[in-house]
Amino acid sequence: MELFHVRLYEGNARITVFAAQANARTFDYQAGDIGYVPPSFGHYVENIGNTTLKFLEIFKSDKYEDISLNQWLALTPPEMVKAHLQLSDDTIGKLQKVKPVVVGPGLL
Repeated sequence: MELFHVRLYEGNARITVFAAQANARTFDYQAGDIGYVPPSFGHYVENIGNTTLKFLEIFKSDKYEDISLNQWLALTPPEMVKAHLQLSDDTIGKLQKVKPVVVGPGLL
């Protein structure tokens, strides 16, 4: 899947883009900014402000797939996660194998 860009409408975000071989880049964005994630690169969006974060991801595909980094690491053998990321046993134990569904207020 190819992500063309991320458009921030409201709030402040930190977006980390994961490339191959332990390379990652982190960028901070504010409302009105546009970011780009190259094809097949994983990414993580974090709200770093005190208000609601609203953003739109635009893909060049009719199929959307969401992969949770938390879930992905939880399903990876703990020895590998510990060896590569130097995470503590306590942190690894807090990873969730089931991805939580995010639902906004008033949508239930």
